[in-house]
Amino acid sequence: MNRIVSTGLAVLMTCVGLNGAGAQSAGSTYTSTAPKDCRQIGKPSTLDGSTMRVCPGKDGLTVLIAEDDLRETVSVGRNRKQAAEEPAAKTWFAPFNSSETTVEWRAAGAKPFAMIQRWHIADNADPDKEGRPNTKAMLVVTRLPPGPVCHVAYVDAAANADANELARKAADELARSFTCGKDEVMIIGTRGRAVELATMH
Repeated sequence: MNRIVSTGLAVLMTCVGLNGAGAQSAGSTYTSTAPKDCRQIGKPSTLDGSTMRVCPGKDGLTVLIAEDDLRETVSVGRNRKQAAEEPAAKTWFAPFNSSETTVEWRAAGAKPFAMIQRWHIADNADPDKEGRPNTKAMLVVTRLPPGPVCHVAYVDAAANADANELARKAADELARSFTCGKDEVMIIGTRGRAVELATMH
């Protein structure tokens, strides 16, 4: 996984101030990764329940959702093969996790440059009445082509009342200049339990 670095809100606001025009010109559209809206690849594994599906995205992009041992990866490419080779396809969280089925696409004009998804990370230290782990919510900002596809920023949904807005600002100001494999994934806003779980090794 990529290395993680924390950054304060003040740092992000400085970035926004330096490039305010870019933030103003960006907008959001949405697609679904629900199984009914996607194409299943092969048959689910009877051993570990692993599955893979491809879903239509924006501007001809394909979203690849892979689940293995109750952990998901989400990647994007012009086709399934390309999406499977991106860094995002190899970025996973150690605890059990899943992504929600709504993808928010941040775009300047018709060209999306980032996507935002809400993830749920299992917290074994917080079991429910039946002993199953409760989950903690986090927003993941992912950069899109041209260039590699990888995680750019994490925003803890419970620790930040304005988590959606923080994620959009991070997408608008950081994604296009983010260098996968070199730059460190940024923790935006207040760090909470979801981010703590997601960055466990």
